[in-house]
Amino acid sequence: MESILANTLDIFNKHSGWIVWNLFLAFIPLVLSVWLFRWHRHIRSRSLIWWLGFICYFAFLPNAPYLLTDIIHLIGAIRANYSIWIITLVFFPLHLSAIALGGEAYVISLINQSYYLKRIGYKKYIFWTELLTHFLSAIGIYLGRFLRFNSWDIITQPNVLFTSSIDNLTQRVPVLVIFVTFAILTVFYLLMKQVTLGIMLRLRQIIIENDHFRLKD
Repeated sequence: MESILANTLDIFNKHSGWIVWNLFLAFIPLVLSVWLFRWHRHIRSRSLIWWLGFICYFAFLPNAPYLLTDIIHLIGAIRANYSIWIITLVFFPLHLSAIALGGEAYVISLINQSYYLKRIGYKKYIFWTELLTHFLSAIGIYLGRFLRFNSWDIITQPNVLFTSSIDNLTQRVPVLVIFVTFAILTVFYLLMKQVTLGIMLRLRQIIIENDHFRLKD
């Protein structure tokens, strides 16, 4: 039993580091989406800080759905002949929670983005904007997963990022991978958007009901 606990803690320490880091990166666009699209009071006027935040939002946004690709680590753990208890009690909860949180961060970020478009009178462009966002995120996921670029490489090494992107994105296999990723993201978002909106609506109803009962009291 002690050996199992020791192995469990060792494995958790090895894998929790990158999971925490990836989740941190995934929640950056979520926080930015709240600030840019929910809290920004001046709908029509956008300051330089707002535009810088907007650029950062799109630069970091692929980090959220990027966690969906971390399922390869779970598959690798299963193939590594770890104990069934370690896989069941450590790997599955750890990896699936990270994947779910990253995916949900992406969904809520886009819901906030669509909310802002509706506020400024561009409701008819929401669907196409979502598709464009999925496509750009698919490119970002490819650059991160296969070429190992980071969001901040736009600033730290823009020339390398640009040339590598052009070299790879003009080849058949990378384009195919990006379009498959785009399709998966689109389907995932359409499904999870309905679930998320349903949960948000239910929570809002609960809050309204609680406020109603408080007023009665």
